[in-house]
Amino acid sequence: RARGPKKHLKRLNAPRHWNLGKMGGVWAPKPSSGPHKQRECLPVAIILRERLKYALTGKECQQICMERCVKIDGKVRTDHNYPAGFMDVVSLEKSGDLFRLLYDTKGRFVLHRIQKDEAEYKLCRIQKGYMSAKKVPVAVTHDGRTLRFPDPNVAVHDTVKVNIATGKMSDIYKFEIGAMVMVTRGHNCGRVGTLEHVEKHDGSFSIVTIKDKKGNTFATRQANVFVIGSGDHPQVTLPKGRGIKKTIIQERAEAEARGDL
Repeated sequence: RARGPKKHLKRLNAPRHWNLGKMGGVWAPKPSSGPHKQRECLPVAIILRERLKYALTGKECQQICMERCVKIDGKVRTDHNYPAGFMDVVSLEKSGDLFRLLYDTKGRFVLHRIQKDEAEYKLCRIQKGYMSAKKVPVAVTHDGRTLRFPDPNVAVHDTVKVNIATGKMSDIYKFEIGAMVMVTRGHNCGRVGTLEHVEKHDGSFSIVTIKDKKGNTFATRQANVFVIGSGDHPQVTLPKGRGIKKTIIQERAEAEARGDL
């Protein structure tokens, strides 16, 4: 009989976007419970071993973490299975690395290298707002932060800029037509475009229509959309490809031009 939550994760059941080889062993790092969902995160062990190649084994990842080398959102994390997720800032001070976790157009996490000044803040999507027992207004963000006494203009689906050192919010980016958004879930995960239209369906999922820089339009659920700026000005630097999805034909043509095929 199962007693409590599972503590193991088989490699074949690990999320596809971690890109773990099928034959590279039986197990995969099981993310600890934390601010991001288990299937929408990247454990520190995978960042160190599979992406950055700073470790060869899980044990080495553990040692790197226990030497307090890894900071996520400015806090040292000694758990090598800590779930880092979308918009988190990963800093490894010993090697001088600063990354922000973003998605590429295929919905996989990208460790996007950033400058020092950009590593001081992150964008957080407002998931819900409520009044606490002591009549304190509170906003809850996508990464589990609770912002007390938020600006009264903040609504659900908006994005706020949070200072990592203080945890205070500064700017608000409203969820409105013309906002620059990134899709964080679903088939279009990682695509970036401008919000064109919101179709409200009471009792069901509101559908939003998004248009990217190349003029392609696509639709997704409102819950999958993350505002990253207004107009043409993203508040975070975007990874290679700028969130514009290419067709497989375009990808092939570019590979031929590079001489890869």
